[in-house]
Amino acid sequence: MNVRLWIAVVLIWAACSPSALALTGDEVLQNIDKNMVVDQAVRTSKMVINARSGSRTVESRSWIKGSDRVLVEYLAPAREKGKKMLKLGDRIWNYTPEPNDRIIAIAGHLLRQSVMGSDLSYEDLTDNSRLEEVYEASIEGRGEFGGTGCLVLKLTARKSDVPYFTRRIWVDPARWLPLKEERYARSGRLLKNFEIREVLQTGGRWYPKAMFFKDVLASGEGTHFLTESIDFDVEIPESRFTKASLRK
Repeated sequence: MNVRLWIAVVLIWAACSPSALALTGDEVLQNIDKNMVVDQAVRTSKMVINARSGSRTVESRSWIKGSDRVLVEYLAPAREKGKKMLKLGDRIWNYTPEPNDRIIAIAGHLLRQSVMGSDLSYEDLTDNSRLEEVYEASIEGRGEFGGTGCLVLKLTARKSDVPYFTRRIWVDPARWLPLKEERYARSGRLLKNFEIREVLQTGGRWYPKAMFFKDVLASGEGTHFLTESIDFDVEIPESRFTKASLRK
């Protein structure tokens, strides 16, 4: 680390609330959840997939309600337009319009497959769960990411049926964002890297605007996930999250 960056990190840490630095790992997770987990939201986004065969962009609109209901409608490119994905509990359905007009169920280990050749799995794309309910956390120390002073936490799953058994996260204690993550299998093998590269402030919270995912077991240069807009002040009817709604 060069001298200027080191000084900047020290100043950032000096500005942090002493009470934030004194929290336990589980208390840090609670603050992340308060900031990151949404009750209801409508989001438009772009997913830039940098696969070995080339780069392509997929645009979508998502309706999110709690941890178990998500509807994604694909808007572009033309060959993907009209396709939808519905999450209800621990199951997902993919809908393909004409000429196929079919609904395919996805469950179990298939939820960890890639979505459209991206570095995100179905579980990654639809995840709105509370970290504190899935993991217990311990603070390993301090670090920095992108010039921001961070708390470094190790998360260990409370149950076995999770896509990532352990996670190491670099948390910005001023905005309660996990700026960087390493996600591991139970065996200790690194599965994915994740970064928040740009943030926005909206609805009284800090939220990721530009994220980067890299499946280290796959080829390609990773996937950028960009939030174009997000509205937390919405009321989404339950009828939005039904299999019947997929064909509407």
